[in-house]
Amino acid sequence: MKEKTKIHELFSLAAERNTFLKICAPMVRYSKLEFRSLVRTYGTDLAFTSMIMADSFCKSEKARLNEFTTNKDDTPLIAQFAANNTIDFWSASEMVFPYVDGVDLNCGCPQRWAMAEGYGSALLKTPELIADMLGTVRRNIPGPFSVSVKVRLLSSSNHKHTVDMCRQLEATGITFLTVHGRTAAEMTKVPVHREALQEIKQSLTIPMVANGDIFTLDDAEQMYSQTKCDGVMVARGILSNPALFSGHKSTPVECVKRWLNICQQADTDITYQCMHHHFSFMTESLLTKRLRLQLNNLSKEKQNVYEFVRTHLSLDDVVDDTFMYDYPPKVSCFYNDQNYHKRATEHGAKSNITANGCVYDPEASDGNFFRSKLDNTQSTDDEEEDIDGVSFLFDE
Repeated sequence: MKEKTKIHELFSLAAERNTFLKICAPMVRYSKLEFRSLVRTYGTDLAFTSMIMADSFCKSEKARLNEFTTNKDDTPLIAQFAANNTIDFWSASEMVFPYVDGVDLNCGCPQRWAMAEGYGSALLKTPELIADMLGTVRRNIPGPFSVSVKVRLLSSSNHKHTVDMCRQLEATGITFLTVHGRTAAEMTKVPVHREALQEIKQSLTIPMVANGDIFTLDDAEQMYSQTKCDGVMVARGILSNPALFSGHKSTPVECVKRWLNICQQADTDITYQCMHHHFSFMTESLLTKRLRLQLNNLSKEKQNVYEFVRTHLSLDDVVDDTFMYDYPPKVSCFYNDQNYHKRATEHGAKSNITANGCVYDPEASDGNFFRSKLDNTQSTDDEEEDIDGVSFLFDE
């Protein structure tokens, strides 16, 4: 079991210093161990895993190996799960407990496949179910282990229902909650409703994290100043600039060099796609459009990418004396799934997941449930964004 960091104490210490926690959001496909290691070197106080499907995590060892990795330096860390029933969220939380400092329930994902199957923002229609999931985990995994939830606004004009829901969730004993400042129906071009976040914060006694439209440290400080939030969570901004929380307006070249070093040390633990996409995102401000397109169309050999960025950004000439990082080995994680199978049997849980009429068999795949969803759905512009032909997709 990894040594635990007390999340509630992090919020208390930040409040004592009249500041806020700087948080890297759960980003599907991208908030992996290697990226979390990078952003921690640039002032990130707390990191989340990518959103993990709780049922897939409970049922499949391959899913667990694919979706969750950690090492001794990977703390403070919260694992975020997507679940639509109490058994899955409770069981997944128990299983990951030895290796994280807390768990979070995703009630903010607005993607159509998630909504159709009762995940993410669909849960906002049934706050009593959210409360049951959170309360069950809180009762069975006592503090200081953190239990939290991420939600969206129920309305952009009338904040009362969102305030009432957040108070209801607070009463379950959760450690903190995160609020994204848009409704599930609003696209990212709609500005975040900061006045709503401020009203929600004033109604709560537990810490509230604000999320949405943060692309610089100045943005985060303005969010803190206006809403009095206890933490600021960043997704798109930190994906394009992992050094955001250290005050850099755009990605410094040294950050690209750090990512290269981490990827080389991680070796086969990081996929080509993850490694390559991060390079694409963080070099957007460093390479010309012609070079970015060349980067995005390289043959799928890691070494080709390494040589490309090393050459075109002159990384061998970049001095980074403050970064002496010996990448630790992964922790070998062992999971006890007996409680899950017992609960599933007692409640007659289904053994498979259906996506668009196709049965998903976690044991017959690479364990990446989310990718199977993408392969069988078409995203709207609201759900998927694009940088020079490389798409990314997550809850912000």
